Amino acid sequence: MRRSQQHGHDYDYGPDHACESAYEPYEPYTPHGPMDPNEPHRTRPRLRRVTAVAVATLVTLTLLPVAADRFVAARIESRTAEAFQEGMDTPVEPDVHVRGFPVVTQAASGTLDHVDITAHDVPARGNKRPLPVSELSLWLDGLTKSDDDSEARARSAEATAFLSYADVSNALGLEISQGRSPGRVSAVVLLPLGEEVTVTTTVSADSGNRIAFDDFTVSGGALPAVGSAVLDKVFERPIQLRNIPAGLHLRSVTPTSDGLSARFSGRAVTFRPDEESQGDA
Repeated sequence: MRRSQQHGHDYDYGPDHACESAYEPYEPYTPHGPMDPNEPHRTRPRLRRVTAVAVATLVTLTLLPVAADRFVAARIESRTAEAFQEGMDTPVEPDVHVRGFPVVTQAASGTLDHVDITAHDVPARGNKRPLPVSELSLWLDGLTKSDDDSEARARSAEATAFLSYADVSNALGLEISQGRSPGRVSAVVLLPLGEEVTVTTTVSADSGNRIAFDDFTVSGGALPAVGSAVLDKVFERPIQLRNIPAGLHLRSVTPTSDGLSARFSGRAVTFRPDEESQGDA
């Protein structure tokens, strides 16, 4: 304790720290009371609303061109499917996909960079031995259409056609299936007295989009001369593939477990109505 005399009076200041504790420590003012150093900083509601609006606006501006481009692509795909179905006379519209972005720019230029088309049950008419195409897949580059909409043309194209063994059998008049050796198919031929032999033959691509059958062999018994003559007649003439877009050329034919897989490629591939396509073939 400290004492002091002044003008005859004693002043008692108490403990040495009494003067220091006479006032409360200063705390900065906040609208919500004293700041707690352990309390996380709280974003103001107005700032949160402004941020949300800005983010939503940015997302909208980003998605609008994509949505508009997708709308144009869907419209082109739908019209292409309708035209292909009418021209190729398929029972259902094919699947059409326009690739690349933006499609709006491609449409404005009059040329679509890449178009994929998958059609089913393409018929074959005007042929003594019609062989329909179970599935036709096309990959087109640089697709344009004529001014009068009478035809469409691709700068280049590749395609695969699947031909079922059931359709091949109907065309040949024999029940055809995959052979045991690569590149060959087989058929069972019934002989008099209930006997049967197995005939195998190679399958290959011939000019003019035709499938050729060569080098047939017989196993499981002897084939009478008359039977051999019949098989010669069946296999000597290749099967013509109809309703294939003009400009596509058959490159190879591969027997699979379910049918024949035919591969095509070509340049300046033209799509016309069914009767014109058959006339070109």
